[in-house]
Amino acid sequence: MNKIIGKNLQQARQRKGLTQAEVAGRAGTNTNYYAKLERGEAVPSLKMLEKIIKTLGVKSSDVLPF
Repeated sequence: MNKIIGKNLQQARQRKGLTQAEVAGRAGTNTNYYAKLERGEAVPSLKMLEKIIKTLGVKSSDVLPF
């Protein structure tokens, strides 16, 4: 599931024309952690996931596989 969420985050970010650093900065985290999320190597807390989704301007259903 982490890989699916990561892929969806990456696609949403790319559609918005943002870099990983831009998303990370706006969501209040560091770039390395955000990159791990996109690769499916880390599991975001619900609070962090909410911040990233708001930063990307997408719905949670666009990111979550359920």
